[in-house]
Amino acid sequence: MQRRRSGDCAFAGPVEESRSPPAPPLAPMTRSDAPTPAPLRPSATLLLARDTEAGPQLLMLRRADRGDQNSHAWVFPGGLLDAADRAAHPHCAGLDDVAASERLGLAAGGLDHWVAALRECFEEAGLLLAVEADGGEPDPGELAVLADDWRLALQRGERTLAQLCEALGWRLAVDRLHWIAHWVTPLGMPKRFDARFFLARAPQGQEARHDGSEMVDLRWLGAAEALSGAAGVQVTGPARSLLDQLAGFADVAEMLAWAGQLGPISPIQPRLGRLGPLDPQGGGRLAPIPPQHPAYPEIGRIDPQGAGHALAHIAPGVAVPLSPDRRVLRVTAPNGSVMTGPGTNSYLLRSGGRGPADEAGWAVIDPGPDDPAHVQSLLAAAPGPIRWILVTHTHIDHSPAARALQAATGAQVLGQRPAHPEWQDTAFAPDRPLAGGELLELGPELTLEVIHTPGHAANHLCYRHVQERLLFTGDHVMQGSTVVINPPDGDMAAYLASLRALADRVEGPQGFEWIAPGHGFLIPQPARALELLIRHRRRREAATLAALIRLGSSPLEALLPVVYHDVPPQRHPVAARSLRAHLLHLQGQLRVAEAQGRWHVLP
Repeated sequence: MQRRRSGDCAFAGPVEESRSPPAPPLAPMTRSDAPTPAPLRPSATLLLARDTEAGPQLLMLRRADRGDQNSHAWVFPGGLLDAADRAAHPHCAGLDDVAASERLGLAAGGLDHWVAALRECFEEAGLLLAVEADGGEPDPGELAVLADDWRLALQRGERTLAQLCEALGWRLAVDRLHWIAHWVTPLGMPKRFDARFFLARAPQGQEARHDGSEMVDLRWLGAAEALSGAAGVQVTGPARSLLDQLAGFADVAEMLAWAGQLGPISPIQPRLGRLGPLDPQGGGRLAPIPPQHPAYPEIGRIDPQGAGHALAHIAPGVAVPLSPDRRVLRVTAPNGSVMTGPGTNSYLLRSGGRGPADEAGWAVIDPGPDDPAHVQSLLAAAPGPIRWILVTHTHIDHSPAARALQAATGAQVLGQRPAHPEWQDTAFAPDRPLAGGELLELGPELTLEVIHTPGHAANHLCYRHVQERLLFTGDHVMQGSTVVINPPDGDMAAYLASLRALADRVEGPQGFEWIAPGHGFLIPQPARALELLIRHRRRREAATLAALIRLGSSPLEALLPVVYHDVPPQRHPVAARSLRAHLLHLQGQLRVAEAQGRWHVLP
């Protein structure tokens, strides 16, 4: 029989550049620069847990150096499914292939995953969940002797688990395994796995021993201990995610109860992205970016085939292509802070057709703060002349660079003057004032609809890129954060109305598919994003009203720590502005009133 190599079931950590050469860090977003994806290989992993006086522990093994992406990684026992696993179906206790396949959403062969998890654990750690013909547990001593005789033969494909069961009259205890996760290796990796993860209680009396070839070390560790890197154990990827989920349980019974109540399990597929500003272009080491990462949706848009050129961090001064043929670029100013997040985004939009880039005119949305270095970054990023400068609003991190950029390019400036002086760029003077409702035909591939969206600022505008179905939202919608509403320029009623107006048009002919915010990465599913913002504000307003009912007549300072209990105290001075906006909104609805600096609920 052909030797079968065991394999790790998911991408473990950063990609070594020498083993997976990437595309240029900021290559144009195309569909022709990525290699053919490596095929997915079905695999299974088993997490074994045991109780100790210090709490539950999980079995982890360290992989040998195989010269691949998973060498030296600390993992759970697991590997590839084998064609011979199917022969063990008649020897499985408590679960058949029909039921197993239904659980996994497969037409057939689902039970192979349970068998493979048990087989891999036996091969790599010498532990086997099985029962004798009379239902009793196998003798640990007998099993240890068998392990020495059978493990290597199984790894080489010289024997099968079905033959072991036939020889001893045993049945595999597949009914003890709980399916808890499904991970898929990112596109662009040289080896890709479609991995199911299972959880079970470790068999009593059996001693775990690594095989010395596939695995070269073995530890029983508490989940929190493994996550902390204790004893030199470093975990990444799916292992880290699963350990994080299991870290809070008091014993194995609690773990298994949790596992038994899990609903439908969806596959988790990270995407390759570049982390850390490790070179002048802002690129860094390739790493798997999980779905909860703020860059995850954007990476899927700009690098759908996993070529490895998308950034998973905001790198100031780097031109990031957000659409095919570099028609839309993002350059972020180096002004990151608590208020601006990773920095203020400026967007460059190409107006010309598909001819030479240097013949096209370019528009800039939000030139950013008064920062000469940022202005130079914008000039360097535009392959052609900048002819238009559009401003979403005149806060000092969005519009002041318009003057220096106009002086360097002669571009026309468009936007609205500030309505209030506080924290505003009061010197902003547009060549063409905008009121909202205009349709700006700036070129064959650039039509912008101007949408007046007061709330964060009275003069706030959003711009809808008709061809790209992309909405540039300035500070009206930010990624990963809610905006501050600061009266009198900020108005909560106007803000909520503007959010609702945008949400109501997302799906129509004047809709949009992505949001390009003034801070952060691109935002997908705009209808959902807008509804979440509206819901958040409604909840905060309900909390404000409930606090007033409970506390009675109170100054804003007394309400603040109650309503914003989930916000760090150092941010309360900023939160106080939005709280005042909520109170004024409730006052406008005749639900609360203010007298001598104290707020109270109206009867």
